[in-house]
Formats: sequence, C-alpha cells, structure tokens
Amino acid sequence: MPKFAKMMKKVLGMGNALVDVLARIDDDAALTRLGLPKGSMQLIDTARYIELRKEIDALPLQRATGGSAGNTILALANLGMEPGFIGCVGDDESGDFFTENCRSHGIRFHRVEAEGASGVALTFISPDGQRTFGTHLGVAAGMTAEDLNPRMFDGYGYFHVEGYLTQNHTLIDRAYSMARAAGLVSSLDLASYNIVEADHDFFSYLLGKVSIVFANEEEAAAFTDKGPVEALEKLAAVCPVAVVKVGERGAMVARGEERVTVPARSVVPIDTTGAGDYFAAGFLYGLANDYTLRASAEIGTLLASEVIQTVGTTLDEAVWQKIRSQCATIANR
Repeated sequence: MPKFAKMMKKVLGMGNALVDVLARIDDDAALTRLGLPKGSMQLIDTARYIELRKEIDALPLQRATGGSAGNTILALANLGMEPGFIGCVGDDESGDFFTENCRSHGIRFHRVEAEGASGVALTFISPDGQRTFGTHLGVAAGMTAEDLNPRMFDGYGYFHVEGYLTQNHTLIDRAYSMARAAGLVSSLDLASYNIVEADHDFFSYLLGKVSIVFANEEEAAAFTDKGPVEALEKLAAVCPVAVVKVGERGAMVARGEERVTVPARSVVPIDTTGAGDYFAAGFLYGLANDYTLRASAEIGTLLASEVIQTVGTTLDEAVWQKIRSQCATIANR
C-alpha cells in the first residue's frame, strides 16, 4: 500500500444506484435499429426498458453494480480506501445486490430506500469498446433533498457527484451545500454530453459550487463549445481544478497556474464502460493522499487503462494488487 495510506482522506460519493446489465454487440447497426445514439446515455421509461430488455436478454450478459459515482467509489474501495456512497434502491433483488456489493467491498452505503424497482442500466458495448446506455432509473431517481442529513457527510474529506443526478436540482444543490458546511472538497463529473447539452445553465451554476470538475472531450465541448485545450482553460476559469480527458491521447489537468498533460497507456480496449469513472477514482485517490497533480493524473490513467481491458467494471483481485503496487511506484517517484 502507498506510504500515505493511513493519512488519506475518505471520499463520499452520491449518484444513481444502478445495476449494470452488459452485453457486447456485433456491430453498431443494432444501435441504429434500436434508436440509441452511439456513446450516449438515454433515460428510458418502463415501456422502453421492456423493449430494450428483450433485445439485450438475447445476448450473453454480465451484471455488476454501476452508476457513474458508484463505479468511482467501488474503485476507491479496491484501492484500499473506506469510502461511502449515498444512493436510493428498492426493496428488491437488484437493490439487495447493490447493497451486498457495497458491504463486501467495505463501502459504507448510506442506503435510501423507496417503493418500486431499483435502477438498471442496459449497456450495449460496440466492437470498438464504446458503450451506449439505456438507463431505467427506477427509484434511483426518487431520492430527494429531504433524504439527506448532515450526518451522512461526517468523516469524509471529499464529496464526488455524477452529473447524471442533475435531473433533481434541489437534491444536488442541497448535497453540495451540506458538503461545504461539513468542510468537504466537492467534485463533479459532467457525465454525458447529451446531459450537459440538456441542462447547460444548471451545470454552469454547479461549477460555481465545486472545486474539481471532470469532463471528457465531448462533454467539455458540449459545455464550452470549444476544443479540448480551450475548453480546459474555460473550465479552469470557473473551477479550481479542471480535468479534460481526451481518450487515447490521455488527460489534461489545470489547477491555478499549473498545467499537466499525461498520456494514456497503450492498451487494446475491450469495453470503455467506467473509464472516466475509474480515472476520477485514481485522481481523487491521489489528491486524498496529497500526491502531486501529475501523480494523481497518472494514477487516473492507470485505472482507466485497466478497466477498459475487461467487460464491465469488475477487476480481479490480482489486477487490483498490481494496480496498488503501481500506485505506490507512481507516488514515490
């Protein structure tokens, strides 16, 4: 384990508590036929969920806990942290699956329970590894500002939220206010270009409340209408730490006058599910350990490179042992 492990601050996440159902497709024609824009996350109603479920159930499937912030918190747990997660599930098998996965990984699940079905993300994986989601939020979307209480934020140093939660403005606004009152450093992942386009004004408001923003190239363009280099500067002008991920070209980070660019690791992607979420985990892990900005970004690219070499976001313990060893090497350079 890294030499600062005992000193690291804990991370609390909040997001849609989802169970991912993942399937690989032979070509992108299936996405066109199903009316799913490649690389997007589409929120779907019950009727549409049933329609897509019939399609995906005909394919070989894998299942894992999901949700953007949920993936980040799971990765942090596997790095040796004791993170927490706030999310809403139903009293059903999927909700119990999510809860048990948190427990088995040492994640403190601040479980909010509501009547109805737990959320499920149907994930179609293209031959090039790109993933396209049809997400039935179920009760995950039913979490309200009233479900939060200040005690949830006790004992943490960082608070990470996924942009997919912006369908509930009051919830996310109150959560950030509680985190600030508790002295936590807050971060936001912009989540998906179509979500940013649909709620641009609210994202602009949120960037004034957080200290760290994560965006991929498409999300950064949707928010700033600029290419990645200019987008980084625009994001850095309104947020203390800005990260723009540029796929196989790596990631760029800005903090004050400091600029860091780190290359992506050369691997063959099988499934890009969770790549951004795992980058956020590695980056926050570095910051929580007081590592340099470059080391934090390098750990982010390390985690992203590992998760895209498997279907879904579940890595074997042997892989995590290798990752933890490499994190220590990066930190001690």
